[in-house]
Amino acid sequence: MAKTQTLKAETRNRTGSGVLKQMRREGYIPSVVYGKGSENINIKVNTKALTDMLAHSASESILVDLEIDGGQSRTAFLQSTQHNALSGALVHADFLAVTEGMKISATIPVEVHGEPAGVKAGGIVEQLIRDLDISCSPKDLPEKIDANIEHLGVGDSITIGDLDIPEGVEPTLAADVLVAIVNESRVTKSDDEEAEEEEGGVVAAEERLQAQPEEEEARGEACCARAEHRRRDPAAVEPSDWEELQRVAERGGEADDGRRVQLHGERVGGEGRQHRVGER
Repeated sequence: MAKTQTLKAETRNRTGSGVLKQMRREGYIPSVVYGKGSENINIKVNTKALTDMLAHSASESILVDLEIDGGQSRTAFLQSTQHNALSGALVHADFLAVTEGMKISATIPVEVHGEPAGVKAGGIVEQLIRDLDISCSPKDLPEKIDANIEHLGVGDSITIGDLDIPEGVEPTLAADVLVAIVNESRVTKSDDEEAEEEEGGVVAAEERLQAQPEEEEARGEACCARAEHRRRDPAAVEPSDWEELQRVAERGGEADDGRRVQLHGERVGGEGRQHRVGER
């Protein structure tokens, strides 16, 4: 269970932003003690004393015995703290007065211990839950939750239900929520595999380079064949132009630019030959 620590405090009667700033400069943290059935008490606590207390605690969910103005101490739970957004310095604290039979909500750390068997086999540990929200009575408040994970193999995990949670402590998360898992690490490729891939890439690049001249040669031969075809029959039109010439014929010999074109020809074996006899 969490230890109850002693903290001295003094009442403060004056409030206001200017007063609070001056109080912080003097080394005090403005605070409030409140609770069910009791009036709020404005107090101030020593900045160094509270900061050191938190530095040596597993979390900020701690129980303290407040000695106010040197009188009888009263047990309180550190309900919340406020920090400066830029410096992170503690600037305010709220204490909840503890009464008989009450329950508190707290956030405590989950610490895993041991080297899992799966890590020794090459796996890696991933801890998914590092802080656990709980509900309990002040006397049952644990400082932290410890979990031994030495037995976990690759692919194994522990859940909230597997944790050794003290009696009287109720987690807010479901029992099947994962806390930690041992995942299989990504296998790095060997030098031989990388060399094979690199060699394969080089070979593929060379094949593409070798194929380019062959493709260029084939296109050149096709161009030569078309040129020879036109040389033998200058009036011939390529088969790809057949549809265009057909549209001209359907419009009575009128081309797209408005000129009159006299056509004659025939389509043989699916490859058209169309002659442009003259333009008017």
